[in-house]
Amino acid sequence: MSVGQHHPSALIDPRARLDEGVTVGPYSIIGPDVEIGAGTVIGPHVVISGPTTIGQRNRFFQFCSIGEECQDKKYRGEPTRLTIADDNIFREACSVHRGTVQDAGETKIGSRNLFMVNTHIAHDCRIGDDNITANNVGLAGHVHIGDGAILGGMVGVHQFVRVGSYAMAAGGAILFKDVPAFVMVSGHPAVARGMNFEGMRRRGYDNATIQALRQAYRIVYRQGVTLEQAMQELQVLAAQYPQVGWFMESLQVSQRGIAR
Repeated sequence: MSVGQHHPSALIDPRARLDEGVTVGPYSIIGPDVEIGAGTVIGPHVVISGPTTIGQRNRFFQFCSIGEECQDKKYRGEPTRLTIADDNIFREACSVHRGTVQDAGETKIGSRNLFMVNTHIAHDCRIGDDNITANNVGLAGHVHIGDGAILGGMVGVHQFVRVGSYAMAAGGAILFKDVPAFVMVSGHPAVARGMNFEGMRRRGYDNATIQALRQAYRIVYRQGVTLEQAMQELQVLAAQYPQVGWFMESLQVSQRGIAR
């Protein structure tokens, strides 16, 4: 099918709103209260339930389940929603659930994310931009992920955990604690292994910035000081290097404690 066509076997509720240029594949179902932006491609056997708002140029591969009711036993059918921005890729069998009234009532996904096969995004998750989740990653409810993070295959993230921007979790890691920005973790439970310096180089960070982040990591993880003491030292670095400020912010917002 060319872009903008709907297969005859697709079922599209008359209360759904699809922009021009949306393609819906064979046997897919688009429910009421679903809005889909221009250029989005819905593959075969995809189910999208509402209230759900999807931006432009997203792609959903076969067997995705998007915007379904959550699996939280407290859910009683309250009106909650899912919001997805632009240019995301959802590979085969991804599932994304709407929010709950116990949180903000919304699951929210940013732009340019890649969700590989069988990624599960539970209720009330907040995901930024440019993240990658590999096959079989599971995000429990209320998980927050920043920008540019990478979660390896079969990573499991406990509810309410925060993963900072540009962090990285090795395949099979189980995250019970928050992962600060730039930090790499692995294991069950996940522990800190260093910072994603190779990722920094790929993003064009200069050597001075990388060394500042290396020093910031040592202050928090190697000097044996309290987090409050570490924050005082980090303020000096953050005044010169904004990336250290991002690292500090991810420490400040942590409510579960950080992966050590």
